[in-house]
Amino acid sequence: MSPAASLARRAGQRRLVIVTGMSGAGRTSCLKILEDQGFEAIDNLPIPLIERFVRLDQGLERDLAIGLDSRTRAFAPDRLVALVAELARANPAVDVSLLFFDCDDEALQQRFTETRRRHPLAADRPVQDGIAAERVLLRPLRTAATLVIDTTLLTLPELKRLLTGHFATPDKHPGLIVSCVSFAYRSGLPREADLVFDVRFLENPHYVPALKPLTGLDPTVQAHIEADPGFAAFAATLEALLLPLLPRFRAEGKSYLTIAVGCTGGQHRSVFVTERLANAFRAAGYEVSTTHRELAARAATLPAAAQSDAAETDAAENAPNRRG
Repeated sequence: MSPAASLARRAGQRRLVIVTGMSGAGRTSCLKILEDQGFEAIDNLPIPLIERFVRLDQGLERDLAIGLDSRTRAFAPDRLVALVAELARANPAVDVSLLFFDCDDEALQQRFTETRRRHPLAADRPVQDGIAAERVLLRPLRTAATLVIDTTLLTLPELKRLLTGHFATPDKHPGLIVSCVSFAYRSGLPREADLVFDVRFLENPHYVPALKPLTGLDPTVQAHIEADPGFAAFAATLEALLLPLLPRFRAEGKSYLTIAVGCTGGQHRSVFVTERLANAFRAAGYEVSTTHRELAARAATLPAAAQSDAAETDAAENAPNRRG
């Protein structure tokens, strides 16, 4: 089937999404987001009831999302994998997918500690024991998943954008949604990235005392980066590479693309290049979101009063340099 025919068929399909994954990784939030997108969402439906409830030979009246994990009664990963495969074969008019939510052990442990909830597989043991046991239990599901989403570093708005890109109906989002992310290599790659570009070869404003405390959002920093002898050719080549690829990604059925740009600290070069790319994509007619991971993380560590003071100081010192 051609990509165009596949897209046309996908636009008319009903969808069944089975949502599972590590406890605390975001399954419940996912169901709420899918419900906002028009799905009927059902949580903690045991596998035997799914087998009786979902009759794909009769079709689906609306898109359906079903959530279950290790705390759900009669939960059996191998049986669920077999059921998903059986449902996918039952009716070609229904698009069946298995969505798996994952997260680093340390982040999961912190989430359970903050909420003071008991891990479903920990009983009277430490939370980390329950996480380890669940990771082994769910291995077949992660391997068989249609889509794996790692929420270790995702905020709720970022998760919503990601799910909207993958599951929003074509009439709401007929084109490709592009997410542009800046990051610091020393903090690791963004796990949701489809394409990653390294801009550490550009001259680093960090070593210019007047520019060090600023970010790639500041026009003074942007001018410094643009003055790098290699920047103009690089920027033109990068845009010439990516812009023709976007319609090809969409033609192959991809509705959400994450492009990550990294530098050493995630403060200057990657931020500016990310913004420049995002503007080029918007000018070409694409829906684009931007996330500056390290800037957001740094802002989150400041007390509220300090954030307010910093914002006021930045506005006062840089007002003449800001673009309208």
